Amino acid sequence: MLDFNVRGENIEVTEAIRNYVEKRISKLEKYFDTSVNAKAHVNLKVHPDKTAKVEVTIPLPYLVLRAEETSPDLYASVDLVTDKLERQIRKYKTKINRKSREKGYKGVEISGAELDIDESDEDETPESKFDIVRTKRVSLKPMDSEEAVLQMDMLGHDFFIYQDAETDGVNIVYRRNDGRYGLIESDD
Repeated sequence: MLDFNVRGENIEVTEAIRNYVEKRISKLEKYFDTSVNAKAHVNLKVHPDKTAKVEVTIPLPYLVLRAEETSPDLYASVDLVTDKLERQIRKYKTKINRKSREKGYKGVEISGAELDIDESDEDETPESKFDIVRTKRVSLKPMDSEEAVLQMDMLGHDFFIYQDAETDGVNIVYRRNDGRYGLIESDD
């Protein structure tokens, strides 16, 4: 189900490291539908102070899982990031199940926005303050504002763009300075 793309920065990804990463992260497959095929993007980085950072991104059709952890030990960082991803999945499933029970659904189809991982970073020294230095593409999928807030929180972002399931309009949810959430609806 999960294919792995394991890269290393300032570290050689040995067969032992690759096997450990794949074994630990593969444990998350128990939460996925058997028809799900996804690629786990794993970036391992060792800093000059000998701390090890592990970043994992798993884009799924209904959710983008992303976590990163840093610790003095690479293997411990892999364990920590796996635990964090598992907590994200359980939290997401709990909220979706609670929401489906409240609405009286017997089964719920999970939908969400899938982010393209392709990003283009341009020169970090812009010539003017209006130069665009990074571009991301998003595929909008229908959902309601509650699901959009959940997606935003799972990604660790301050805003999230989505297609409203009822109006088909493009909306944005965002985190306000007071910690609550805001909604921007488009006029179509």
